[in-house]
Amino acid sequence: QVQLVESGGGLVQPGGSLRLSCAASGIAFGLYNMGWYRQAPGKQRELVAVITDGGSTNYADSVKGRFTISRDNAKDTVYLQMNSLKPEDTAVYYCNADWTRASLNFWGQGTQVTVSS
Repeated sequence: QVQLVESGGGLVQPGGSLRLSCAASGIAFGLYNMGWYRQAPGKQRELVAVITDGGSTNYADSVKGRFTISRDNAKDTVYLQMNSLKPEDTAVYYCNADWTRASLNFWGQGTQVTVSS
């Protein structure tokens, strides 16, 4: 059974930081590209950051320089360090595991991030 379990969300003031974690089980983690997506109320889900199986990273323009994605293959976990948070970062953040060549794609249940004073 595949599980992606996100944690680390919460309420933070503008300018603050949060670190999201996504622990994977039931997959060959090292073979997957791992991504963080977010969905704000009334908006479509959007890509925030992705880290490939080889460790290359890519970010949405809106978070470049503020967010950092990383992975620990020994712990089957991907992280999203979020600094200098803004109210517009408020959303439900979802973890995604993608192995395109095998047509396998999985989602976590999401974790709420609220940036407000």
